[in-house]
Amino acid sequence: MFMPVLELRHLKKYYATQKAVDDISFTVEEGSIFGLLGPNGAGKTTLLRMITGIFYPDSGDILFNGKKFDPLNDIAYIGYMPEERGLYKKMKIGDQVLYLARLKGMSKADAMVNIKEWFVKFEMETWWNKKVEDLSKGMQQKVQFVATVVHEPQLIILDEPFSGFDPINAEIITREILELNKNGATIIFSTHRMESVEQLCDNIALIHKGHKILDGGVRQIKNSYRNNTYKIEYNSTGQDLNIKEDLFEVIAQHDTEEGRQVILKVKEGKCSNDLLAFLIPQVHITQMTEVIPSINEIFIQKVTALN
Repeated sequence: MFMPVLELRHLKKYYATQKAVDDISFTVEEGSIFGLLGPNGAGKTTLLRMITGIFYPDSGDILFNGKKFDPLNDIAYIGYMPEERGLYKKMKIGDQVLYLARLKGMSKADAMVNIKEWFVKFEMETWWNKKVEDLSKGMQQKVQFVATVVHEPQLIILDEPFSGFDPINAEIITREILELNKNGATIIFSTHRMESVEQLCDNIALIHKGHKILDGGVRQIKNSYRNNTYKIEYNSTGQDLNIKEDLFEVIAQHDTEEGRQVILKVKEGKCSNDLLAFLIPQVHITQMTEVIPSINEIFIQKVTALN
């Protein structure tokens, strides 16, 4: 059983006119990839800033490796890439990444070894003497990512890590996130890219208006929102199914190159075997797939219901 790297207990952070974080608790297990989701203004960034010691909570506790979080000592084990990137625009890139690595407690020699490895990996060898202001947004993002992970942190926190990247570089960063996790890093990331959540995350928490409204394993959450809906493909073009109203509801149907496709929602108390028993005498079924809601669909459903 994995121990929690991070545990939040009833965190609250209030501003004069807003409850930015209102009694949020969750646990991030060692070696996991944890997705922090929510619409703009939900409180995600405030939460991440408390986890990294930039803000202090008004109440509640943060535990890091089982002990009360100590920003002065524990921050060396954390890498944080904020949504509002924090690079010095006039400073040379190589000197800047070296400076930030030294701030995290690395020796100059160890930092230089790691920096060179990352610069080669991201094809940044010729960037050392360039200034941040001379780089494109995507190139700046690469520098920020390297600065976040160069000291080999135990916990990596990425706020909108794919912002500014084209699809190719987004895929490169995705591979590196998975590799860092494979090598032992625990990762928290906040993103609007729901396809990345399904691809990367073991667990998620959904935040809305300062409240946690959903958390748990990605697979378990998706399974809990199953609603007995199936996609059926059969090889008769233009043939509508006979309707049995007490068994299923037709959501959609259309012709495909191979035949006909229909989306059916089975009525409560019935199951897929009942559906098959009704359909098999009518048509030759070539494929049947259960339609399980995506994280994006669940996200929209939960947030819309609360607005």
